[in-house]
Amino acid sequence: MILVFLLVAAPAAAQIPPPVVQPSPGIDFLTRFDVWMSASALAISNPKYSWDVHFGGSADVFDYGFGRLGTRIDYEAILGDELRPFDPNQSNYTLEANTSVRLGPNTEVVGVFHHVSRHLSDRPKLIAVAWNVLGGRLLQHASVGGVTVDVDAEAGAAVQHSTVDYRWVGELNLVVRRPLTPRAAAFFEGYGQLVGVNEMMYHRGTQPGGLAEAGLRITTRGGIFEIFAGVEQRIDAYPIGTGAEQWGLAGIRLLSR
Repeated sequence: MILVFLLVAAPAAAQIPPPVVQPSPGIDFLTRFDVWMSASALAISNPKYSWDVHFGGSADVFDYGFGRLGTRIDYEAILGDELRPFDPNQSNYTLEANTSVRLGPNTEVVGVFHHVSRHLSDRPKLIAVAWNVLGGRLLQHASVGGVTVDVDAEAGAAVQHSTVDYRWVGELNLVVRRPLTPRAAAFFEGYGQLVGVNEMMYHRGTQPGGLAEAGLRITTRGGIFEIFAGVEQRIDAYPIGTGAEQWGLAGIRLLSR
């Protein structure tokens, strides 16, 4: 658990595939478009949390050679079993615009505007729960003996927030992959975050959270299939409450590439 905390932009974003360095294809429009879907079973006694489901995508809208202009979108549904066996009780939307500068073939610096909006399903909620983060991202790629390492480090200020007490957000995402066969690889992902807060609002301090998972990645003709298991600490797991939740997880992920 200490490793999860130290690997430190949004509490609902842990299972979104992290951004990685992209080489320039030359000046062109819509040079990359990726989509993902994932479903994880959660091991926790709280009936609000049984499944965590994501689907979304990212695109490079315009590549200007020394960098790129892009967007990332993700929808997350959390399902419990309070009212029925599969009870979707919350929905979280993540929207992002970004622009980058390439410092070399394996390094990018990115400016990011990030929006998160959180909602309840089949339950009343009159207040808005949302925040915007303006910040920066550093992407680094390395390869040693066939093993690849991708690092995504981010930090930003909460320039607008509704209901939440967030002031700044920092995160670090590390993905290590080791090929096993030409089409299969083992992987480890460590994600962590720190959220700075207005201590006077809810009488609490900086909030730590994160995720660690490991699994198998299989490349097929149509895309990529991943099976994984791990542990997560989710900051403010319920949209209209404060407090973290911890759970084990196991699931599958489908990616376009």
